[in-house]
Amino acid sequence: MANAWSNWSGFVTASPKLIAMPADAGELAELVRSAPGPLRVAGAGHSFTPLVQSEGAIVSLEKIDGLVSHEAAANRARVRAGTRLGALMYILQDIGQGLPNMGDIDKQAIGGALGTATHGSGPTLGAYHTQLEMVQLVDGQGKLREYSRANDQDMIHATGVALGSFGVLTEVTMNNIASYRLRRRKWVLPIGDMLRDFETMMAAHRSAEFYYIPFADHAQFIASDLSDAPTTPRPTDDDEEGLATLRKLRTALRWLPSLRRALIRGAVKKVPSEDYVQDWLNVYASDRRTKFNEMEYHLPYEEGPKALAEIIALTEKHFPEVYFPMEVRSVAPDEFWLSPFYKRLTCSIAIHHDAANDPLPFMRAAEPIFRKYGGRPHWGKMHSLKAADFKKLYPRWDDAMAVRRDIDPQNRFVSPYMAGLFGIQP
Repeated sequence: MANAWSNWSGFVTASPKLIAMPADAGELAELVRSAPGPLRVAGAGHSFTPLVQSEGAIVSLEKIDGLVSHEAAANRARVRAGTRLGALMYILQDIGQGLPNMGDIDKQAIGGALGTATHGSGPTLGAYHTQLEMVQLVDGQGKLREYSRANDQDMIHATGVALGSFGVLTEVTMNNIASYRLRRRKWVLPIGDMLRDFETMMAAHRSAEFYYIPFADHAQFIASDLSDAPTTPRPTDDDEEGLATLRKLRTALRWLPSLRRALIRGAVKKVPSEDYVQDWLNVYASDRRTKFNEMEYHLPYEEGPKALAEIIALTEKHFPEVYFPMEVRSVAPDEFWLSPFYKRLTCSIAIHHDAANDPLPFMRAAEPIFRKYGGRPHWGKMHSLKAADFKKLYPRWDDAMAVRRDIDPQNRFVSPYMAGLFGIQP
């Protein structure tokens, strides 16, 4: 029976000749040398693009996990690349450290999160890869390489966001901060006010984001700031129940859009505000059980409100079947060559569609809006761009491709999908 692999949402599938779970870097190196190609790497399968898809070998880092060592004075931790973010939070808390920022999903492996430039929100806070102090990887010839920020800054910047194609990460050292607490607040405001005051509101907090529910006319704004106050109970997470209600309204009131809008608007306006203090690891992540597919584009910061207004209009006019919230965040600029945040303050807009529905018509219609405003796609979320597009978007593209060729001269990590991204001829 053929091996079978799929991503979290079920949208991307593969039937490789081999699925392997090496226990350490030595076993991984042997697989790189001998497994049927192309060889692709799976973290947690939480990307929505075919990054892992292969007819050759898929290698899971599931067993290459856990803490290797830590430096208390420097707030650094060396961890294996297959460590899930949910586990990493507790590992770091136990040694008195914390991730400076997080997204709202903690299922990803740290290797996958780094490789796809996964991020949280905050105009002064970078994505996970900006914490890198050291990377250890197995190259395309099965050799172990290690680069440090102190001695190999260009290589850190070249390989920090690498899509699993600049070698296979085995261990990374992360620059963290001392464990901390956050005061988290959430409230509702009209979407027109949010778009008008976007830059002021996003900059007023250490971390801020907001969600827009189609047809709600209001946004849920979430702000997180450092706090020394005692912890207070975190409110019950009712996002899944809210999604179920939105799905029912979508289905039942398909032919009564004005009533649907009125009911959704009324319900969102009544959502109670939240205000609590918790240790960092009890704040960022939310439970996400309803599966979806996602597109996220990273835009110049000042273009975010205009792009979002057009996406909202498109959705509510042409795609009434969409009920998932749109998520809007900010990310600090960085120096990593394939980072979507390279040298620019960013507004990130994510749109979602129920995994039970075909996402392509909606995503194809929305993508030209994102591209019109200079957006760079999230590497792990749906997009249609190829090498020629990326070369225009990334000033260090050619330099990154030269590094990739050095690390993987025989294209062991290049599947047909990756060949299209990188402009590599079969």
